[in-house]
Amino acid sequence: MAFLEIKGVWKGYPSRDGWVPVLRDVNLSMERGEFLAVVGFTGSGKTTLVSLLAGLIRPDRGTIRLGGREITSPGPDRGVVFQNYSLLPWLTVEENVALAVDQTFPCWPEEVKRKHVDRNVALVRLNAARGKRPGELSGGMRQRVAVARALALDPEMLLLDEPLSALDALTRSRLQDELEQIWEKDRKTVVLITNDVEEGVLLADRIVPLTAGPEATLGPSISIDLPRPRDRKALGRHPRFKEVRAELIEFLLRSRRQALETQSAARIVR
Repeated sequence: MAFLEIKGVWKGYPSRDGWVPVLRDVNLSMERGEFLAVVGFTGSGKTTLVSLLAGLIRPDRGTIRLGGREITSPGPDRGVVFQNYSLLPWLTVEENVALAVDQTFPCWPEEVKRKHVDRNVALVRLNAARGKRPGELSGGMRQRVAVARALALDPEMLLLDEPLSALDALTRSRLQDELEQIWEKDRKTVVLITNDVEEGVLLADRIVPLTAGPEATLGPSISIDLPRPRDRKALGRHPRFKEVRAELIEFLLRSRRQALETQSAARIVR
């Protein structure tokens, strides 16, 4: 049995014009310790997918199971890192991480909690900033705090919802490298949601495109059989990297053309 199983999932939302379908017949399986990237256009339903995995919303049809248990609500077995950081602005770096530890492991001795917080702050290289509040940090540092907080839950799966998309190119590339290093140390099961094809190929073991919406669904998965650790400069010249990138871009562009043609035909019929 796969560690994560998504079977026949559909999800939509009500609107003034009726029911708007977002995801259609989504099926996916993942093994424990795998790093998977889901790549798609903005507005295709990527955040809806990660919200389903996080248990923040329920599917209209279908099931999602993690470790054999159906996901019906949020839980500490899934750590989530969002694009907007979601940090408490009045707490320091250390306090933001410690709050997550206190809520998840209330019975741990204080010394054990402190060491756990220290380990995760150090893991994202924020020891020097542990006493600062989010307003005193750069965007990249805030995102590191969010990653440390999620890892401090000791989750079975880490969900990354476009965590680097708001950052400048240099900071983004640095954090991409750090994410790979962190994953190599703990080998958590990771689902990365991204609109950046190259980011997905750089970080993931496997990448799955999401078709353009509405009624988006997952396309065929592609194994990223490139050696780790991955050097971005060398990777850009690797034939397999170019092949995968071209295949993904072609799939995504084709799906968008098909979606636009379908919408145009529907308007003509109306």
